[in-house]
Amino acid sequence: MVILVTGLILFFAPHSLREFGLRDGALGRLPSEAAYKGAFSLVSLLGLGLMIWGKSLAPFIMVWEPVFELRWISLYVMMPVFCLIMAGVGQQSLTRMVTRHPMLTGVFLWAVAHLWVNGDLASMLLFGSFALWSAVKIFSLWEPLDSRQFRKSMLMQDFLYLVTGSMLYFAVFIFHGDLFGVGLVLE
Repeated sequence: MVILVTGLILFFAPHSLREFGLRDGALGRLPSEAAYKGAFSLVSLLGLGLMIWGKSLAPFIMVWEPVFELRWISLYVMMPVFCLIMAGVGQQSLTRMVTRHPMLTGVFLWAVAHLWVNGDLASMLLFGSFALWSAVKIFSLWEPLDSRQFRKSMLMQDFLYLVTGSMLYFAVFIFHGDLFGVGLVLE
């Protein structure tokens, strides 16, 4: 469990520098913005690797028992996740304009969906951390909606995000067992 927690700290520390008012200081201490981005990426990737490794090694300690008959809810919560993540990394769209931070919203929904079906301590630490972090980030980065920015071309972007996000959703749904060791077959 120590490896998992270390990974969480290493991942979330650089991702939370802005909220703690430390980002500008870190930028100033490094020789360039590229050096900052490189250090940010290396620490985050190390944290991600330790999270994955730590989760695989963590003992199974049941904290709460998810309701087996209601696990299908997580499948529906997951449906918009990949579309939101696509909108978060893509060009300006109506989804991006309305949600402001679609990737963070997608991460929040992903974490909540996984908390719904996983009651063990390691899963609660992992997914609970992502849910808390993304919720804090969404509110700390919130800006008022400016509807004057809307363009009809945004709808085409949203359509592309819907198509590609849906394809990713169904690919992950089908191959979830191969990718993550837990199949999603509902009986």
